Amino acid sequence: MGSLTGRVAIVTGAGRGLGREHALLLAAEGAKVVVNDPGVAGDGHGTDGGPAHRVVAEIRAAGGEAVADTGRVDDFDAAGTLIARAVAVFGELDVLVNNAGITRDATVARMTEQEWDSVISVHLKGHYATLHHAAAHWRRRAKAGQPVKASVINTSSGSGLRGNPGQLNYAAAKAGIAAMTVVAARELERYGVRVNAIAPVARTRMTLDTPGLAEKLAARAGEFDAWDPANVSPLVAWLAAEECTANGQLLMIRGGRIDVYEGWSVRETHEREGRWTPADLDLALARLPSAPPPLVPSV
Repeated sequence: MGSLTGRVAIVTGAGRGLGREHALLLAAEGAKVVVNDPGVAGDGHGTDGGPAHRVVAEIRAAGGEAVADTGRVDDFDAAGTLIARAVAVFGELDVLVNNAGITRDATVARMTEQEWDSVISVHLKGHYATLHHAAAHWRRRAKAGQPVKASVINTSSGSGLRGNPGQLNYAAAKAGIAAMTVVAARELERYGVRVNAIAPVARTRMTLDTPGLAEKLAARAGEFDAWDPANVSPLVAWLAAEECTANGQLLMIRGGRIDVYEGWSVRETHEREGRWTPADLDLALARLPSAPPPLVPSV
């Protein structure tokens, strides 16, 4: 795969963690990067422009090109400004990496409406808002006869694919992002835009709160650090390249392992002529499991 020289990329949530690693690698590969991050805490509270500007300074110190943006992605107008800034500063937009996110974990019986709304807003609306404005830009270009070879990389999660207890809001948002990716890939390919999603497993502010994780990582000291967020960024760079042809894919990555996911699949089929009755269903579906599928451990 070729370098990203000349490509213009936006990375949301790029002030820390995964987003920071994505921005640094894309810039190292030659991309011009808009580093978006309002600098909120892990639960979405507060603002701080420092993280975004520090990453921009790192990129520039290494000889790259970057500008900061501190708008919130779940603010529809701010998301439009973000897309417009990339085009105004660098002349175009080729890559959109939707990475920004927060967590507010709670069980469904204890979760407040605000905890639900805030997580759904940042993740699901935040992906939609930036994608909408970017898609509108690329659609205008394509209809004007200008070539478009753009790439969108969304961020889903194993929580959305498998369903982690205590993360109803986060899992719902991440599952929605996976579905959004497939729909957008089908809609936007006619304009020269590919849309894929990653489900990263890495050490971030959000995952470090996972009970028992710190102890597991400490026990593996000296081994290959599969939880290093920098392990994820090469996949983002590969998907961002103009020569990449992958579209509508969901790829889970942890350390040196990549799993290619497919959506819900039919496990078994029951069919009859005409309408089912409850008595018939008693017989046909008697063997359905009485418990959800077990969680697949990530470490």
